Amino acid sequence: MSIAAEPGSVSSIRGMVRIPGGTFLMGSAGFYPEERPVHAVTVDGFWMDAHPVTVAQFRRFVKATGYVTVAERALDPADYPDADPAALVPGALVFRMTPGPVHLDDWRQWWSYAPDACWRRPLGCGSTLNGRELHPVTQVAYEDATAYAAWAGKDLPTEAEWEFAARGGLESAIFPWGDEFAPKGRRMANTWHGAFPWQYLPTGKARPEPGTTPVRTYPPNGYDLYDVAGNVWEWTCDYFTPRHRDPASRACCTPRNPRVEHQANPVDADRFPRRVIKGGSHLCAPNYCLRYRPAARQGQSEDSATCHLGFRCVLR
Repeated sequence: MSIAAEPGSVSSIRGMVRIPGGTFLMGSAGFYPEERPVHAVTVDGFWMDAHPVTVAQFRRFVKATGYVTVAERALDPADYPDADPAALVPGALVFRMTPGPVHLDDWRQWWSYAPDACWRRPLGCGSTLNGRELHPVTQVAYEDATAYAAWAGKDLPTEAEWEFAARGGLESAIFPWGDEFAPKGRRMANTWHGAFPWQYLPTGKARPEPGTTPVRTYPPNGYDLYDVAGNVWEWTCDYFTPRHRDPASRACCTPRNPRVEHQANPVDADRFPRRVIKGGSHLCAPNYCLRYRPAARQGQSEDSATCHLGFRCVLR
């Protein structure tokens, strides 16, 4: 099967790229269980932001609307019945390197809740946005991303749209640029250097410590989209399911523009539903999270805001 599509092109819609429709093989059988089974999907053409929404773009939205993000709001104790009410202060999750090797089965060793962390202070108290105008905005929860998209007259992509676009016309390639992580020694995305979460060994022009990089720092994929691997995870509008639906359970036809509009197990769901996030981030490493690939996916609680999670929009 080949993707029935032509290369993307920068359009008259400022900052967006036209993604032609086509049929592709979604998912991967070679990595994590939630990416299986591989199945054929068709999507119609759409426009997509050439890169994740930046700090400068999000600032314009906030200035125009007075919007207050989830991380900046007071927390409702009813939403967190097991928490100490005194600890329920506005903030968000921030990554901290560990002093040495640790077991990788407890994320709380490198993630901590930082009071005052928000899109304006992505690393918590004392951090700023100085020099970060062209970095992807982070510390945005799902509600924040949808609010920005509505203001811009756009939407969040479905998981299928996002994955189709991220592949850039390459059928079943591991990465958006092919099967080799660093072709001819060239790094193609902002991902972790070294052994996560304690050893960071940057090379070349990489940052001296893990963090976001300005959009367009690394080469685009075949559709002229930047940062579809690494830098920041990106929200989609689909609810998360532990696996893709088995194609054997479908009707005769390839699904067209599929969406997951309901929680998989609403009775057992967490207080906040989970949505699919795609693309991996600067914190993804082969020894822990090899998810800077189009097929990779995770479930993220809608209320979550972190220093490695952003979004981009589509126009259908």
